[in-house]
Amino acid sequence: MKTQVAIIGGGPSGLLLSQLLNRAGVATVILERSSRDHVLSRIRAGVLEAGTVALLREAGVGARMDREGLPHDGCFVSDDDLMIRIDFKALTGSTVTVYGQTEVTTDLYAAQDAMGTTILHEVSDVVIHDADSNAPFVTFTHDGAPARLDCAYVAGCDGFHGVSRKTIPADKRQEFEKVYPFGWLGVLSRTPPANDELIYANSANGFALASMRNAALSRYYVQVPLTDRVEDWSDERFWAKLQSCLPSDVAGTMVTGPSIEKSIAPLRSFVNEPLRWGRLFLVGDAAHIVPPTGAKGLNLAASDVFYLYHGLVDALTKGDATGIDAYSARALARIWKAMRFSWQMTMMLHRFDGEDAYAAQMRKATLLHLSQSETARRDLAENYIGLPY
Repeated sequence: MKTQVAIIGGGPSGLLLSQLLNRAGVATVILERSSRDHVLSRIRAGVLEAGTVALLREAGVGARMDREGLPHDGCFVSDDDLMIRIDFKALTGSTVTVYGQTEVTTDLYAAQDAMGTTILHEVSDVVIHDADSNAPFVTFTHDGAPARLDCAYVAGCDGFHGVSRKTIPADKRQEFEKVYPFGWLGVLSRTPPANDELIYANSANGFALASMRNAALSRYYVQVPLTDRVEDWSDERFWAKLQSCLPSDVAGTMVTGPSIEKSIAPLRSFVNEPLRWGRLFLVGDAAHIVPPTGAKGLNLAASDVFYLYHGLVDALTKGDATGIDAYSARALARIWKAMRFSWQMTMMLHRFDGEDAYAAQMRKATLLHLSQSETARRDLAENYIGLPY
């Protein structure tokens, strides 16, 4: 097999990159280790930055998002019963859109199928060869048979545990990591959201997030120790914990019900530098992980795609390598700003085991300042809706 860009990973970043490249006349083949059903079963992010929304529209996959997505002009940050509204529209002139990652992936699959893009699922034994040469290729096993894919460039969109990052020699890359000592227990329920806008809650009982996927499907999270298991949390225990963390007016009126999905995600920050080795480029979770507190995971992957898509099109259609040569530096500059924001939000809203009373007072002082300072709210809003590409 031959193609111009081999894309390792068929999640949203790989699909979006392929969709944009295909529309620009660049051929791709996508190799994905999981089944399509498994990819579509992943419950992930639901808040799209303005830039991500614009990029999805540019890719020709924004129609259902525009019909069914929920534009949000703001969100709330709370400290016990103190509710602080961050008015994105008034402070920045922009908004975010609530539209689940599963829906984005569904739309991208439909568009790629309509184009006839080759997407191979349940691929194993993937090895990227000669990435530091002018003739990279990928070997793999599909349907029990060995195969080879020759290409001009390789895009590693295969997540933290994929082969792409590990293909770069250890002495050619540097890793930065911060592991937080807690996780988020997330629950999906067919209940109306507790509030029309997201609530990020700090409380004496820990952190919670009240979010949604649509007007009848809610997504909630509470902070839990890393030692907890999903089996430790009955629905009754979860709802009691959530309500103890949210402002009393919200907790007293929210609708509860059976969970339809429940999972625990650890929180950590991770960045690999650089994002390029020869003709191999890292995209999304293959290059970086952020805590979900700032809603940056999928959005950072989209900005990576933006930079790489333009660079690859210029290289392959114009012979201009400027964009791909600048890809790593440009993407990392935005990645580190998002890392700072996610770290800031995480520190502002979570209790840490063993912390002293001073730490709790600092959180309260930070949140009180946020409630009183338009400048502080504008800084949060600018970062939340997404820094410009």
